[in-house]
This record gives sequence, structure tokens and C-alpha cells, in this order.
Amino acid sequence: MIAVAVAFALAFATALLLVGVSRPVFASDVFTRHNYRDAVLPTGVGIIIVLAVATLVATQQVTLDVVGDWLRGSSSAWDELTFHGPTLVGLCAGFGLLGLLDDLAGVGESGGFRGHLRALGSGHLTTGAIKMIGGPVIALALLGGSLITSDRIGLLRDAAVISLLANLANLFDRAPGRAIKFGLVSFAALVVTTQRVRLAAPALALGAAAGLLPGDLAERFMLGDAGSNVIGAAVGYGVVIGVSPGWRWGALVIVLILNLVSELVSFTRIIDAVGPLRWFDRLGSAR
Repeated sequence: MIAVAVAFALAFATALLLVGVSRPVFASDVFTRHNYRDAVLPTGVGIIIVLAVATLVATQQVTLDVVGDWLRGSSSAWDELTFHGPTLVGLCAGFGLLGLLDDLAGVGESGGFRGHLRALGSGHLTTGAIKMIGGPVIALALLGGSLITSDRIGLLRDAAVISLLANLANLFDRAPGRAIKFGLVSFAALVVTTQRVRLAAPALALGAAAGLLPGDLAERFMLGDAGSNVIGAAVGYGVVIGVSPGWRWGALVIVLILNLVSELVSFTRIIDAVGPLRWFDRLGSAR
């Protein structure tokens, strides 16, 4: 899967560059938050994933116009990125902005589906509820326009897979590097099992996320929902374009169960109680 590896590497390098040049931006007080150690760090830095993906897809689209039909027909990976890249950018931008809104304006709000639904029932729209509603709407709009799924039931299924995986990644973003590791392991499993060249598109988002991993682990900044939301949505998009409809139904059941389980138990407690999971979770961090 050379194309997937190349896309991943390019995004990794782009994200590292963007992290370096954007430090003054995230030094602003508007991004300042306390992490789990009560240290003051910038949050929402995961929005860089969106910028990296958009930069690379835009570059590819411009290059396509320059080189014309000769290069366009010479590589199936190039064709797949041409088709799936714009939809990926839309998903990353939409889910990233919803996450950034929650990072900056959602301080002190009750979490979980039940908490946001209770607040909504009392006439209070939380930023979490905006994510809960906005995510599926964005996924439906983009998938419907891309013609990836032809039937309406399949469209609803695929949008649900993307939205629930975005929320699941948010749930894992409770410790340095955890959400990125969750995304990388999930995506690696998808690549290995499907061997689909079209996964070069979501590989851009996961590569960019990997570029943020060193800083996230070292607690120089926090990924925020702006990043974890995008990571989960990108993995979900990989599932949608990488596996058959039957397997997508299976994926929907699994991620739905995991989201519901999160309302009852803490993933952090489970991770801390299982030795191999605890080791992997703390690998590379100062914890």
C-alpha cells in the first residue's frame, strides 16, 4: 500500500511544519485551558489536522489541472484521491469546527448523550448538543453529494458510522496521545484488512494526526475536540469507502454499542485495569 504510506508521510510532515509555525497563534489566551494535571496549555491544536489535509488536497487538485489527463490516468491512487479528497476536506472542516466550538465555548457543560439531551429538553442548547446534531447533518450532506452511497438507508448508515466514530474518538481524548493512538490503531487495522488504495484519502488525516502525537504526548498542547472529532470522522470515512455495505452495518453496531457503553462505564478505568492497554496508553507519555 505505497500510496497510503506516501499520503500518510506527506501529511505527517505537513502537520509538523504547521505545528511549528502556528505556535504564536495558539499562545493566545483564547486557547488557554487546564489539562488533567491542571497545567495551563493551549487547546484545539488538532485543528491543524484540517489545515494539513486541506493544503495537501488543494495542492493535488491544482497539480491535476496542471498535468492534465496524462497523470490523471496513470495512477489509481491519484484518481481515488481526486474523487475522495474534497469530501474528506469537507468532513474534516465540518467536524473540526464543531469540535473547536466545543473546545472554546463548552467549558463546564455536562457531557454525554444523556447530559446534552437533558439540557436540550430544558431549553438549553449545549455545544455538545450542537456537535451531536451537527455531525450527522454534515456527514449526510457531504456523503449525499458525493454519490458514494446510492440508497437512502445506506446513506443514513454511513453518516451514523462517521458521526459515532467521531464521538468515540472524543471519548478517548482523556489522556495525552490517547485519541491519536486510537485513530492510528483503528486505521492501521482497516488498511491491513482491506488493502484498498482509496484509503490514501483518509490516510492524509491520520498522517497529520500522527504529526501532532509527539507534542500531545509531551503535553506541549492539547489536541482538543477539534482534533479528536476529525480523527474519528476520518476513520469513519475510511470504513465507508473501504469496506462492503454488510461490514459497514457490522461497524455501525460495534461503534453504537461502544458509545452506549461509555454512558455507563469509564474507558479510562477499563484501560487502567488491563495491563497491555495501560502500557500502550502510557507509551511515550510522562504519566
